[in-house]
Amino acid sequence: MRIALVTGYATAGSATEADPRSQAVRVATLASTLAGLGHQVTVYARKDSPARPGSEDAGGVRFEYLPAGPAATLTQDRLLPQLGTFSSELARRWQQRPPDVVHAHFWTSGLAALGATRGTRVPVVQTFHTLGTPRKSVMSADQAVPASYAGEATEQAVVRNRMERLVAKTVRTVLADSSAEMTALTGLGVPRTAITVVPPGVDTATFDPKGPAARRGKRRRLLAAAPASAEHGLETVIQALAALPGTELMVAGGPPRAEICTDPILQDLARRADRAGVSDRVMFTGKVTRSRIPVLLRSADLFVHVAGDEATGILPIEAMACGTAVVAAAGSADQDAVVDGATGVLVQPGDAKALARRIRQLLVSPMLLEGLGIAAADRARSRYSWDRIGKETLAAYQRAA
Repeated sequence: MRIALVTGYATAGSATEADPRSQAVRVATLASTLAGLGHQVTVYARKDSPARPGSEDAGGVRFEYLPAGPAATLTQDRLLPQLGTFSSELARRWQQRPPDVVHAHFWTSGLAALGATRGTRVPVVQTFHTLGTPRKSVMSADQAVPASYAGEATEQAVVRNRMERLVAKTVRTVLADSSAEMTALTGLGVPRTAITVVPPGVDTATFDPKGPAARRGKRRRLLAAAPASAEHGLETVIQALAALPGTELMVAGGPPRAEICTDPILQDLARRADRAGVSDRVMFTGKVTRSRIPVLLRSADLFVHVAGDEATGILPIEAMACGTAVVAAAGSADQDAVVDGATGVLVQPGDAKALARRIRQLLVSPMLLEGLGIAAADRARSRYSWDRIGKETLAAYQRAA
């Protein structure tokens, strides 16, 4: 197949970027996986730097950088006016030799891809990565509406929600990251038959139980990802930590170490830890290199990811691949990966007492914890390897075409 991946940002070196949550990492890795399965893959992204070449090749994949607006990173409000130009550039390249399928990543790329294929029979497949509409159904009744949704009536949020609905109902197929996202999409009016769940993949060669682990002291270690937004649930983990003596919480990632003191979200967590009397047991690593991530994951007794309303994260799956059991929020996107009592445990978001109780039960039973870790690694290898994700993506393309 001739496959076109359309994204706002991706480069030939994206697959090695430090942040595993980066959309560019996922797009570049998917592209190389599809190329490895014998297909002709081209990634189309907007040219975001004057130093960026017009095109380049890497790992059997062609990367083309299209001129659309200033050659700089643009915020959503500055990007929207450039989508027409981006779409026209795509259409011009596909006029003579159209792809067999177009796979758009994020809603802005979906709009551009739909415009470029208008009047043709080329199917468009869409992955949103994140949705602007809150999935309130997965929140507990006593939780406040997340801060990022408080301004949902702003013009940008209204435009995004409207455009996501339009894209989702117009493309041939939507690839949802999880069953939770599928539910959210059906809430937008997308027919369930037009949605296929294809989760993010994990590099099971890099993320493996065998390998070095970061040094640690005598304390049991909980590891969590530095929040990308205010809806992280880590305040619940800090409350639970007060009932878990001899246990530390390491928050990995985020800004460079020198900038931690100016990061508002991390500073809020530090204040909460101080009020809970656990500031001496909460550590912030700051930015972590890609090669360091599996080393940290192997050092943890548990990976904790209890955000009740956050898009699918790849880190919980990477933790599982490293043989580390995961504590996740019931009803969240992680519920597909974390099998309660088999590869980890599920807890209700916002319930610090229940969270402390479940963690304590695991930490006092080394055999149970080891069994969960073995099962977690097996599930990550069998369900989330990039080879399997690539084949599932291809099957979705073939159905769409």
